[in-house]
Order: sequence, then structure tokens, then C-alpha cells
Amino acid sequence: MPTSRLWAVDVHGRVYSLSTAGQQWEQCRDAQLEFKRVTAAQQCCWGIACDNKIYLNVYASDVHIRFQEETYENQRWNPVDGFSERLLPSDRWQWSDVTGLQHQPPSNFTLPSSNWEWEGDWYVDENFEGEDTEKEGWTYAIDFPAVYTKDKKWNSCVRRRRWLRHRRYKSMDFWAEIPSQKTSLPDPFSDISCGGWEITEEPRGHLSLWAVTLQGKVWFREGIYHQNPEGSLWRDISLPGEVVQISCGPGELVWAVLWEGQLIVREGVGRDCPQGTSWSIVDSPSPDVGAMHVAVGVNVVWVLTKDNKVWFRRGVNSHNPCGSGWISMVGEMVMIDVGLNDQVWAIGCEDRAVYFRQGVTPSEKSGKTWKAISVLRDGDRSHSSASSQQSAGCYFSELNPPTVVSDVESDAEKGSTDEASCSNANNELSDQPTDTPKPLIPKVTSDSFISQLVSDSEPASAELPQEYSIPEEGDNSTLSVDLVQTAGPVDSQWSNVNLEEVQNQQVQTGVLSDSAETSSLSSVAMYSLAMEEPYGVDEHPLWAWVSGGGCSVDCHSQPNWFQSTVNSSLLAQSVQSLSLSVTPAQMADWRRQIFEQLSERTKRELDDFKHYEQAIEQCVWVKKGTMQWWRDWNPHKWVDVNFALEQFSGPDGNKDGIIFVYYNYYEEKKYLHAFINEVTILVPVLNDAKHTFAIYTPERIKKRWPIRVAAATEQEMHDWLALLSASCCDSRGIRGPPSKQAIWSITCKGDIFVSEPTPSLEAMPYPTPCDQMFWRQIGGHLRIVECNSVGIVWGIGYDHNAWVYAGGYGGGFLQGLPTCNDQIYTQTDVKSVYIYENQRWNPVTGYTNRGLPTDRYMWSNASGLRECTKTNTKPPSPQWTWVSDWAIDYSVSGGTDREGWQYAADFPAWYHSHKTMKDFVRRRRWARKCKLTTTGPWQEVPPIQLSDVTILPCPPNSDVDVVPLWAISNKGDVLCRLGVTALTPAGTSWLHVGTDQPFISISIGAASQVWAIAKDGSAFFRGSVFPQTPAGECWYHIPSPTKQKLKQLSVGRTSVYAVDDNGNLWYRTGLTPSYPQGSLWDYVSNNVRKVSVGPFDQVWIIADKVQGSHSLSRGTVCHRLGIHPLQPKGQSWDYGIGGGWDHITVRGNGMEPPRFSLSSQEDTPGNP
Repeated sequence: MPTSRLWAVDVHGRVYSLSTAGQQWEQCRDAQLEFKRVTAAQQCCWGIACDNKIYLNVYASDVHIRFQEETYENQRWNPVDGFSERLLPSDRWQWSDVTGLQHQPPSNFTLPSSNWEWEGDWYVDENFEGEDTEKEGWTYAIDFPAVYTKDKKWNSCVRRRRWLRHRRYKSMDFWAEIPSQKTSLPDPFSDISCGGWEITEEPRGHLSLWAVTLQGKVWFREGIYHQNPEGSLWRDISLPGEVVQISCGPGELVWAVLWEGQLIVREGVGRDCPQGTSWSIVDSPSPDVGAMHVAVGVNVVWVLTKDNKVWFRRGVNSHNPCGSGWISMVGEMVMIDVGLNDQVWAIGCEDRAVYFRQGVTPSEKSGKTWKAISVLRDGDRSHSSASSQQSAGCYFSELNPPTVVSDVESDAEKGSTDEASCSNANNELSDQPTDTPKPLIPKVTSDSFISQLVSDSEPASAELPQEYSIPEEGDNSTLSVDLVQTAGPVDSQWSNVNLEEVQNQQVQTGVLSDSAETSSLSSVAMYSLAMEEPYGVDEHPLWAWVSGGGCSVDCHSQPNWFQSTVNSSLLAQSVQSLSLSVTPAQMADWRRQIFEQLSERTKRELDDFKHYEQAIEQCVWVKKGTMQWWRDWNPHKWVDVNFALEQFSGPDGNKDGIIFVYYNYYEEKKYLHAFINEVTILVPVLNDAKHTFAIYTPERIKKRWPIRVAAATEQEMHDWLALLSASCCDSRGIRGPPSKQAIWSITCKGDIFVSEPTPSLEAMPYPTPCDQMFWRQIGGHLRIVECNSVGIVWGIGYDHNAWVYAGGYGGGFLQGLPTCNDQIYTQTDVKSVYIYENQRWNPVTGYTNRGLPTDRYMWSNASGLRECTKTNTKPPSPQWTWVSDWAIDYSVSGGTDREGWQYAADFPAWYHSHKTMKDFVRRRRWARKCKLTTTGPWQEVPPIQLSDVTILPCPPNSDVDVVPLWAISNKGDVLCRLGVTALTPAGTSWLHVGTDQPFISISIGAASQVWAIAKDGSAFFRGSVFPQTPAGECWYHIPSPTKQKLKQLSVGRTSVYAVDDNGNLWYRTGLTPSYPQGSLWDYVSNNVRKVSVGPFDQVWIIADKVQGSHSLSRGTVCHRLGIHPLQPKGQSWDYGIGGGWDHITVRGNGMEPPRFSLSSQEDTPGNP
């Protein structure tokens, strides 16, 4: 899981952050002012300083925040001047926006604030729909507005061109003031809350910021998204009363607290109206005590009343934001906050410590217990190590932390009570009568709470008597200091050390240990009386505010805050002290002696029996079970069968086996079988109702008809897959992780498979057939995977998160097998399931869900051939779980109207976003997200989400140290990864490469040839890419094939292949070292989904449709045969595993094929 930060503010206004991978609070040193409160998101943190102004801290990233300004220059032709700036009175402005309705001269563009800077001057965009324009970027049309073309015609009376200029946000990792609004300036702010990044169908990167003023008004900040982190303007929100505090969740939940103690809930929050439409009032949890503070998450609401009681609201969701009732929780808090995954943080009422709510899961959103976070601050490191150890000696406690003391025991006592010394000391201390009053800690009810905390601290009235003893020279006893309070009972729940009193007395207190001789196992406590900090290391800091909006904590694991490094270091010191009496020479002799004794014992037990004959020549064992089988003959249906694996091993240790399927054929018992050494792949099958997997052999690959069986439960299916997979690997002698030359592929289900290539795989003229390749599954779930022959492997999930291969070979259903759990990590993936709502127009009622008898289902899939309603549509497989409700999807290709509809003349046809008189049908797409949690040898590479990645295909004996890796973010930005090596495959940082438009595909070949495809379907070549300039210098535009839009490409050693939107495969001819862009595109084949070119120009594809014995097979792995220098496009296709495959990469196969003399062969290109 990537690291994230928890933010907090102490009572002195200093801002701290705590990383989920760290163990100490890091102070935000660049904050020039004292802050009152903060609210965090994953990419930034907002805060209110003591001047009541709002500040923004945007986290630094490898990709700059850039905003593209654009304006259009318009001209009209006249017989005298030709094209000129003289326009008709009815024409648009000379400088305007794309619509021509707004006057936009370049001089009117200014920086929004001092936090921005220009990257360069205005320049003309010379690209038009993927092609270069002529005559300085002009496009021509008959009149304004009209359809523009890049070619000037005889009737072109007007023209325009686009001017671009980029500005960059420069205030990264710095508290930047949000500029004041020129009109209707809000009052000074008192509270702030950000959220809204998970509003249904909201574009990624958008945020909602709510603020409360001192007058009780609420303001909403509009226009906050990735390219504009500051937002644009404040909008006043009408209220039913005066508000004191507000909370905004990641989704649609917004709650606020009124002065009277009531709660109000914002309704109508959505994609088109993120500020909502109206308020609903909810009564306080307690009728006598009003609400003081509220915190909301995705589907949870927590409230604090004025008596510091904690309440949880049940029944809250996006359809019912008000919930149904209150549940009283344990604990007393003064502030509470809900972060990512509905995790909860709070600040204790008595001790002002930060608490974390443990046990919060999707099934139990209220959690189980509070746990204090008592880690060090970075300023505490300057104190003495003994003092720091003592201050952190009691790291985490439950709701009531125990008293922090130190005790010294003798060796004898320590041997029996190693883990009870701290508790014994607490008991001794509590037995003494003391009457020390608790320090006064005010409650957060107004903006004056910080000053009240600092000024109202009362000194302790109890004296601290001292009793000390100094050991004589040569005595091994250790001096230990123990603070003892002698007046009044000690509160065993909360204990505080008043450092002011200790400083005034300037004494050291201590208790001499009972034993005259003590070892280094005894703990030592030394209290520093220095006052560099307002509170010493022996007293925990007093916190005033905490924000977990940007802190991601997995509900199934604990962050590093709950791992006591101090206790482990003390244990290491204790072990070291015990071993001081044994010298290294003595240790070596002792180990040598043990090894000799074990060797003699082995010889004595085994050598005497060598003359006996082998008792067992061959061992056989059988595993049986009942399953269902999709029978081979018509009518095809599931039938109950007995499934068995018979495995045997010979005296030489070789293993093999046979798979049997016993079935009844017209009351006659029959069976079919498959030898384990003939099985080429075991594939989990995408099925929403059964736990199914398929067994392929070479013969069944040719027929496209595997042995398909279904288990009763998911666990049973995983057990069979693990056993069969291990048996197949044993029979072929395959063990351990994949080799560096492995071929990787991914199914449409997201499962990952690898195959070990042989030198004969690419041999000519008789290569190894594809259907004989053995594939084994690797744990994890991905959408794209790329590799090279150095062993660097990257993958991208359906949620666009990037993952790097960690070197293991287990996970998933293999996690139960021995030796398969090294380098295995938890992996999650999220994808969307789509269904379509279809309607037809009739003259009486307009558009309704009553279609013609020949129409598709009114709720269907994309093709309309299968009925898919909201009720009967299930996740892709039982391993997936729903994580959202159904919502309209506005991001459909072709665009939609405000309600998400697309219109067409009939089903099926081309859909568009606006209605015309000829449109009699319409549809809209609904989406619902589901989540998969699995394990595999993959580690996440935060924080940028990617859509494509490519790695330099190095030769086998390459001396390349830093491997070039390029990627495209999910927003279309081109990125170059720095620091990628075989030892650090994840790299170190991203380098942004500028482009004028979003990109969709990228590939790097030999000699660092970087090719890419833009969103408009045109290709680009990156020039001057060298180790000294890893990002290159400029892009060279390469037109796409005539009337085609490219969507994916792959670059090898001397060849470039690309696939267009229509499934055609193209080869780039004319590539030379002096002209690496090539000359033209040459057609190769159709029916291609994806292509991968290896380091020796091997060509493999995913074919879209391949005819099988029973039906068409979609998504089949194919290998291009006959590729050689005289025939670079190859000759024919060899069909491999399929269907259901979605991606393949052979860029790691640096195994050079054996060379044979080739006779001249005819060019016979074929289609897969």
C-alpha cells in the first residue's frame, strides 16, 4: 500500500504530519504562521492560520501541475486584402474562445495568483485532428461557425488558428495563501473541510471545499481540480441557521453543526451540483446536550456532543444521507475526524492525545476500540537517548493509557518477570497516597482554545521527595531514576509529569535497586530538564486538531505507528549484553563442533543401509472429488462427474500424472483423460454463477474447446488449481519464479500467466508451435504487463494503479503451497461493470421503455443481445464485491447530454450526444464499481495512475545500468521514470515530458527509439533520447494511415508495428538510423487487438476472432512466422492459446533463435 500522511495541529499552532510508513511526527517547517486547523486530501492539505485566512499545501509530485490557456485568432477574406483582421460587424471577435462568444485577446490572460508562473510565450498549435496544418496553423471554413479543415478551398471565406500558452503551479510543499475574492469577500474563516473526490461520476481530481466564517455563514469553493488546485471563487450557501462547524466526506455526505446544537445535512449533492440544493435538520443525539462536532466519511457519520460523548449514526448512505438513528460509543473526545476507508481519528478529552479507531471494516463501520498513537516528534530526537526511550517506553495503550514510570530489578527478578516490570512499577506507584490535581485542559469550543490551553496550565502542588544512591567504583549496579509522588492518590488512568515543578526544584529523584548487582537488562530513566520545547519528552504533546482525509489505512493491516521500535531495540541491547561473555572465537568453535557431530550422526544412520535394495520402485497417489463438467456434445450443459488426479513418481524422482473425468453416457460409465505432461494451461474462467476453470492440451487448443469443470465452492476450485498447477510444473521440471526471458500474458479476467520460451520458439523455418507452449499462473490481478530481458516487470491494474514485480511466484490460489509465499503482497483492483438502458420514441408518449418486438432488451449489455438489469447483474465473478451503487456514466465515447443519453436513428447505429429529428432511439450507460482483493508478487508504485507503460527491451548481455522506462498517465501525460535498474525496478521519480495533447499508447525500442500515439490517433516520434537526456528534446509528428486512427503500437529492434481502431495491423517501412521516423505505413493484417514486438523483432498479437470447432474464439494469442530481413512483415500466423486473452508481451524474450539458411520464399501475408 502506498504511503500517505496523517495531519495534526498541536495547541501551539504547529502543523505536523505522520506518514503511514514512519514512526515519528514530522513538523511542517515552512509554515510561517501558527495554524488553527487543517483538512487534508490525498494530494493536498488546506488550513486556517491564526490570521483567519485559508492556506493550501500541495504535495510535490514528479508531474508538474500545468494548465493550458488557449485563444483563437479569427480572420475573414476580402477581395482587397485577402485574409485580414477586418471582420464583419456580425462576426466573432478577432481574438475569441472556441465558440467565438467571448473576447479573449492574449493580453487579457493573467496569472490567477502569485503561486503560478508562465512556462513560455504564446505559440501556434500546428496540429489539427492528428495531422499537421499548413500555412502556420490556419484552418479554413466557409463561415463562422462551420466545419473547419486544414486545406484551403475556393469557398474558404474565414479562417482561424489556435494559440496556446502553459502556466505551471510553483508553490509545491509550501503553505500558499489562497487569494482573496475581489467581490463579496467572505468574513474571516473559523472552520474548513474538503472532500468530494469520490462523488459519483465526478471527474478524477475534483475536490469540494466547504468553509465556515466567524459569523456562522457557509461558503463553497468552486473550480478545484487537478489543474487548478486553488479553485476559482467562493459561493455563498443559504442556511437555516448559524453554523459553527462543517464536515465534508469523500462522497456526497456533507453535515454541519448549528449554534443551537442541532445538525444539518446537505441534500442534492452530485456531479452536476457538488454544492447541493437544500438542507435537512437532524436532532442532536442527546435531547439535553447539543452537538459540538461532526465528522463524515463515505457512509459513516460521527458526532461529539458538548459533554464530549461520542455518537455513531447508523443507516447512512448515499440514498439516505440523514441516517436512521444514533448509537452511543465509548470514550470522551474533543475532536473527531473520518478519513479514507471510513477510518476514524480523534483527540482525547483528558490527555489531548491522538486516537485511532481500531476494527473499522466495511462490515463493522463503528469499529471496536480506541488506540492511542504515541509516537515521537522529530524535535524529540535532540534529547538524550535514554530519555527518549523512557518517553516512548509505553507506546500504545487503550482508551486510558497507563502511568509511565521506570523500575529497577535484580537479575533474579528480571528472569521471572521480564514483561511485567512496567506494570509492577505502576502498582507500586499507585499504592502510595497522593493527591495531585489533574492539569486543566480546556475543551475546544471556540477559537480561543489554544490560548486557554497555554495560559491555564496549573503547577502541581505536590512535592517530589528525592532518594538517591551513588554506586561505588567497580560496582555493576545501575542507577535508576524513579519519579514518586507522595501526596494524594495517583490516577492510574492518566498520569502527567509537571516539568515546571521539576525545573524549579532542580533535583534528581531515584530509588536504589534491591539487588547489589544488576545487569544491563535494567531500564534507565533520565529526565532532561532542558526547556527547548514547551513540553518535554516525558510528557506527550497536546494536540488540538487532526485530519485523516489523506491518510489511507488498510482495515486489514496496521500502520507502522503500532510497532514499538524502542522495545525491540531494548531487547536487542539485552541480548547483546548476555552474549558479551562469549567471544567470537568461542562461538566459531562451538558451531564447528555441532556441525561435526551432525555429520557423524548422518553417516552412522544412512551408510549402513546402502546395500539394501529399493523397497518401492514407484509411488502413486490419487485425489478424487465431485465436480461438474461442461460436456462436449450437444446439447451442451453442466453434468455431475467424478474428477480425479492420479500422480506417480519413479525411482529417479520424476513425477507425472493423469487427469480423469468420469461421466455417464446413456447410463454407460465412461471417462476422458489428459496426461499432466500434455496440459498446457489451467485457466480460471469468467463466470458469475459457478467456480469454473478450463484445462487445455495442444489438441484442445486447436479445437478451441477445453475441458471445462466447475467446483462447488471457491476454496475447492483454488485447491484443485493449486494442486494441478504444481503437478504440471513438477512434470516439466519448472520451479521458482519466472526467468528474465519469460513471456507474460493477461486474460480478459485479469489473471496473469507466464511461459518459459525455448530457443526453438523463434527458429526458422520450423519454430515450436504456439499450442505446445506451457503457461503457468502467477498471483495478482492486472490489465497490462510489460517486461524486458533484465527482469524488470511492470503492470497496470484496471484502476490504473502501477505495480512492479517483486520477484516472487506465488499468491492468489497458490498461497497455500509451500515455498510459494516469498515476496508476496496484498493487491487490490477496482473495475466498473456497465449496463445500458434503452428507449424508443413514439408520437404519443415520447421516449419510453416500450420497444418494438424486434428491438433489443430495454436493459441490456453493450451488444443488446443479453438482458442485464440492475437487479440481475452481478460482479464478474464471485471473487469481486460491489463497492458502489449504480450511477449514470457520462464518460461514454461520443458524449452524452446532461441526463447521460445518447441518440441514434435505430438500434444498433452510431450514437451522438444531441437529439435530432431523425433520432428514434436513445440509450444511456450505467456503471457500478466492484473490488477484488488478492495476493501476488507485486508492489505498488505510487502515486501517479497510469494507462500504458513500456520498458527498453535490452539484449541478454546488455551493459545498460539505468533502464529507460516510459509511461502515460491516466490523464494522457507522458512520463519518463528515472532510476530504474535491475536492483531497483521501481525506480526513484517521474520526469514529465511535455505534449500538446493527451497520449494513449507508448513504446520504446532499441537505441531508445520512443514512439507514441496521441488521443487523435496520430503517431509521434521522440527525438534525441540519450542517457544524458533521458526525456529527449522534441516530438516529431507522423501521420496515421489514411482514414485510420491508431490506438496501440510496439517498437522492436528495427521494426515498428501499430494497430488501428478497426483492428488493422500496420508495419512502418523505411526506418534507418539516419531517418528513424520511417517513410510510410504498410498494411499487414486485420483482426488484431494488440501487438507486441520483441528485442529481435519477434511479432506476437492478440487476435480478435479465431474460428474454433464449435464457435468463434475471441482473444487468441498468435505468433507471426517467417520474419527475416528479406521479409520483415512475415508470412503467416501460428495460433496459440485462446480465447479470452487480452494482452501479451514478448519484450523480455532475449533468447536469440538458432540460425538456418533460408531459401527464398514468397510473400503470403495472412489474417489471423
